[in-house]
Amino acid sequence: MGASEVELFLSHLAEKGHVAASTQNRALNALVFLYRRVLNNDLGDMQNITRAKRPKRLPVVFTRAEVQAVLAHLDGLYRLMASLLYGAGLRLSDCMRLRMKDVDFGQKQIIVRAGKGNVDRMTLLPDCTIEGLKRQIGRARILHHQDVLEGYGEVYLLNALDRKYPNAAKEMAWRYVFPAAHRSRDPRAEMIRRHHLSPQALQRVVKRAIKEARLPKHAGCHTFRHSFATHLLEDGHDIRTIQELLGHKSVKTTQIYTHVLNISKHGVISPADRLETR
Repeated sequence: MGASEVELFLSHLAEKGHVAASTQNRALNALVFLYRRVLNNDLGDMQNITRAKRPKRLPVVFTRAEVQAVLAHLDGLYRLMASLLYGAGLRLSDCMRLRMKDVDFGQKQIIVRAGKGNVDRMTLLPDCTIEGLKRQIGRARILHHQDVLEGYGEVYLLNALDRKYPNAAKEMAWRYVFPAAHRSRDPRAEMIRRHHLSPQALQRVVKRAIKEARLPKHAGCHTFRHSFATHLLEDGHDIRTIQELLGHKSVKTTQIYTHVLNISKHGVISPADRLETR
């Protein structure tokens, strides 16, 4: 089979299989890799594929009362992390990878390093999280001291920073704010390190909290970030400022949150509510 058969197969996925665009792209990438790297047969431009349509969906957003309800079913470390997702607009990965040096209590800012698209950005440090973060950093310091006493204490650094700054991996400033409870083997360097907390741990707890709060929404950790943006817009903040806080490359990405507000902000009253009750 050659390029024409592959094109027919990928088009079939979209037309008959009704797969998502991401699923079709994954199949395309896998086949291109197989043919190019294994079979030594370049498939060419593949211009005749019927592409699966990427649906345009509005984000799921919590009301302020719903945010409070979910947080009320969280406690301790998980409540602190969820408060950062909502209060600073962090992605789940941003929160987990947060390092001590990137929390600025003086300026009340958080610096997100190498976020989505490998871009740094600055965002808010909510007042309500400051005391909890200070206590958590204190616990992380204790864990680091224990690791050092036991002959460990190094942390993973991005982009080969360990070669540029040879001692940084052992310095306190580079510790994760939310370290894992146990050390583990890092397959990238074949050494024992303490990584950050698993994202799945927070996802499970937040899902359970949403269920316990009896919210009929298909929501999760990322819903806090959507709610952060939407509530800032409700408060009248400039969309460009929100774009910077979220780290969006284009304001078009941020504008999706304006669609969530359109109905309620335009003051449209349903005709059903204007009917006279008899």
